[in-house]
Amino acid sequence: MNTPPPIDTSQAHSARIWNYWLGGKDNYPADREAGDRIVAVLPEIVDIAVATRAVLVRMVTHLVRDAGIDQFLDIGTGLPTANNTHEVAQREDPAARVVYVDNDPLVLTHARALLTGTPEGATDYIHADLRDPDTILDRAARTLDLKRPVAITLFGVLPFVGDDAEAKRIIDHLMGELPAGSHLAIVHSTSAVTGEAMEEAVRRWNEAGSAVYHLRTPERIRALFDGLEPVEPGVVSCPLWRPDLVEVGRAREMDEFCGMARKG
Repeated sequence: MNTPPPIDTSQAHSARIWNYWLGGKDNYPADREAGDRIVAVLPEIVDIAVATRAVLVRMVTHLVRDAGIDQFLDIGTGLPTANNTHEVAQREDPAARVVYVDNDPLVLTHARALLTGTPEGATDYIHADLRDPDTILDRAARTLDLKRPVAITLFGVLPFVGDDAEAKRIIDHLMGELPAGSHLAIVHSTSAVTGEAMEEAVRRWNEAGSAVYHLRTPERIRALFDGLEPVEPGVVSCPLWRPDLVEVGRAREMDEFCGMARKG
């Protein structure tokens, strides 16, 4: 594993801001200050962060329990927190294999926390960029059998690729190298629900000095799945994607949408 560079705690960082909203401890005053500036214009951003982690749990559980997936390529991992992909997958199937990918040196610093899986399964971490799918697939093949179905999860990473054509090329390249039965799951921010409040929150996020974050409409998110078979209920706000029984009837729309599709 590469040696991580020193951490600059004087400037806010997107991964640490997100960690702060999730109640984590891997953040610093600059991150909390930036996070609070965003909360001031969009108070529900904390609920969105929690809802995003909750839908990860539901999606990964569905993929293992209902779709029979036991291999995951989690691209855009972010900082380790509760219910990481390998923890959820290996609760359902202890032999599940998970490869994490992120290009953030900060995540690399914490990556060893992502490698504590079950003895029966396997976890690995690749320091690579989403825009380099060949490197990702080549290194993932050391842990995953790419001749068998794999689930690719892109949770919160595609907003950093602002061009739709580029994002679709990356997805098509990744999915094109995987067999039938493989799945793609996406979580992506929109402004379809709160409009200007979310747009101002993203402006403040980008001001914090992190990589530029782009919103997409639900229609543009759906287009990223073109060529794949949609999994019900399609692209919806995260709380509405197969909510737990206790949430049915209470789940409300938020500006974080998600969807899943299968390669036929």
